Amino acid sequence: MEQALNAWLAAHPDIEAIPGRDLFIVARYLIPMEATLMQGCLEASGIPAVLADAHLMQADLLLAPALGGVRILVPASFVQQAQSVMEAFKRGEFALDEDSDVG
Repeated sequence: MEQALNAWLAAHPDIEAIPGRDLFIVARYLIPMEATLMQGCLEASGIPAVLADAHLMQADLLLAPALGGVRILVPASFVQQAQSVMEAFKRGEFALDEDSDVG
């Protein structure tokens, strides 16, 4: 399985490993609320996701570009699923229609 993951990661250079940890950076956001929204979508899909540097970015948004923004981290075993969920989000599959009864 590790070999398959390594091959997949080679095809997705935007996914970064955290050295010495079993975590991968699957996304970066300059706006903390956008990162929180994506984290919620990942967790709703059963993927454990953690935000890194969110509080730092909220304290001073001018630091966001210099520090690389808020990072979303997921365990190695969920990297491919996380990528699929993020692509579904970009396609609008998590959007609510006008008739949605949310409450």
